Amino acid sequence: MSQNPQGGVACRVFGHHWRFSAEGATMRWTCERACGAGGEKRYDTPEDATRYARAFDREDRSDIGRRPLLSLLPLGLARRVRRKR
Repeated sequence: MSQNPQGGVACRVFGHHWRFSAEGATMRWTCERACGAGGEKRYDTPEDATRYARAFDREDRSDIGRRPLLSLLPLGLARRVRRKR
């Protein structure tokens, strides 16, 4: 697998963007940014490998509007400001 230097920088800054697939009883993962990172794990059955690959490959983009973008960061910052007063 060839390495993409731009993907390597993005992965160091933002983290890897893993993609999962199954071939037989082996689940494989690679970074979508083509930085060369990846691995594999063998399961007892092809069904297990496929089930785990599907579960891990899911993207939670459907939840974007339902949860806060920055989570609890603003609340934590507000508490810090109040404590200093």
